Amino acid sequence: MSVIKSKVSIAPKALPHYEQAVHDAGCTIEKLDETVGALIWTDYSDPKGLADTIANNPQLTFVQLPFAGVDAFQDVIRLPIRFACAKGSYREPVAEHALMLAMALGRIVHERVKAKSWGPKFAASLYDANILIVGGGGITEELVKQLEPFRCNITVVRNRDIALPGTKVVQLKDLDEALPTADWVFLACSLTDETRNLFNAARFKLMKPTAYVVNVARGAVIDTMALVSALNSGEIAGAGVDVTEPEPLPDGHPLWEAKNVIITPHTADTNAQVVRLFSIRIKENLAAHQGKGDWVGLVDPILGY
Repeated sequence: MSVIKSKVSIAPKALPHYEQAVHDAGCTIEKLDETVGALIWTDYSDPKGLADTIANNPQLTFVQLPFAGVDAFQDVIRLPIRFACAKGSYREPVAEHALMLAMALGRIVHERVKAKSWGPKFAASLYDANILIVGGGGITEELVKQLEPFRCNITVVRNRDIALPGTKVVQLKDLDEALPTADWVFLACSLTDETRNLFNAARFKLMKPTAYVVNVARGAVIDTMALVSALNSGEIAGAGVDVTEPEPLPDGHPLWEAKNVIITPHTADTNAQVVRLFSIRIKENLAAHQGKGDWVGLVDPILGY
């Protein structure tokens, strides 16, 4: 007895790794027509293209999105289709990058690698520090594990009051109360209407002048000009950002010249890592699409992530 395989389309661009993931899930790759029920969408920068594709293919029941953050697709994910994101897929490299930014800031490595003279001694340690992490997803879970050797006191700010081992959990409404005691603030949350410009001039004023902020979420979680002001005035000690608003950050932007800032060009997860890890997610969710496993990273259209 032959087994009917689920038909899947990949758009707008297929890669060999993605095609292999589809085959490994026991599906076939087909051109998008009325017989195809699942779509792997590979372009984060084209939400309109996805919306048009769905409108022209009402038979679709499942769409796999390429990244953990789905802020670009806020209008699309409200359609009556099952959407999954890559949430959790890139947790290890992104958490690793966040930790690297913090450690480099604490030892002013970004200054010392260019130094031509001995200079002052300086070190801000993670050991026994008060850590505040905004966001409670996979990146945060991984970062908590990576911070374990440093004996940190970790508080996690998240929307839902769900425990996270090794941390104290508070809700977003408690952020202002938690900020003044934090030595390090890591941003690893989704970008939603609620978190856009979450860190503004008022919130930077609540932070210690010895505190640092590290952003591996989305650039728009921070009011960029408020960050520039906070750095240059000494309201905070420093910042490490892998994401910016705008992005890419234009040459000559004031953030490039701000005091004690490290900027990396959205490289917490490289293309090679993304391709490999997204392929795993494709295989997992196509199995679920066929009733052979559990869904991973389903998007909640109400929460927006």
